[in-house]
Amino acid sequence: MFKPIARVTALLALAAAPALAQDDMRPTLAVLPFVNSAIGAANAELQPLSKGIAELLLTELAQNPGIRLVERENILKILEEQNLGRDGRVDDATAARIGKLLGAKHMMTGSFITDRSGKMVVTVKSIDTETGRIEWTHRGDGKTEEFLDLVSRVGAAANAGLKLPAIPAAARQTGEVRTEQQRRVPFQAVMLYSRAISAQDAGNRAQAIDLFSQAITAFPNFADAKAAKAKLEGGQ
Repeated sequence: MFKPIARVTALLALAAAPALAQDDMRPTLAVLPFVNSAIGAANAELQPLSKGIAELLLTELAQNPGIRLVERENILKILEEQNLGRDGRVDDATAARIGKLLGAKHMMTGSFITDRSGKMVVTVKSIDTETGRIEWTHRGDGKTEEFLDLVSRVGAAANAGLKLPAIPAAARQTGEVRTEQQRRVPFQAVMLYSRAISAQDAGNRAQAIDLFSQAITAFPNFADAKAAKAKLEGGQ
């Protein structure tokens, strides 16, 4: 159950206020960590992807300037304050309530699983936080070595499925160049990036920076890893 709303008043002022700006009428989205449905040894091995996928999808969705996104850090604060699972394991009603706390119209949740052939399946859905109903679902699959291409396709499906504002031509062209670069990122670099995100969320800043650096070494043009490292190094 949710803790008394008064306990999160101060947190909301910090986390959600930017998303609630009255002069910004763009639709707002939040993405919960994805549920790791892998079985056996693969479950522990792939656990960092729970947050990694969510963050990569947020970055993909951010290519559309017609929407607003709730940052991962703010979502994790709410999950922690409400004593909820930080791995995305919440029911639809709870996800809708989290979305309302964050000022998000659309709350996206999902899961992933792999098979022995190296194929990954990602399922995602969006909940309308005003009605609590599932408004969109999607299933995508692809080889793990083409993981970021899969994330890009999920992002494109979300833009279409949720009927989000059209991406301007200039932004679309920039996004296409980025997507082409991302397709070449090896899965090893994606896992290093995901482990860095987990370390960052655990408060291990030095470890996170080192893991981001390893991801960049594995693929020097890994734009998301470069941006995440620069942001972290620029913080206090």
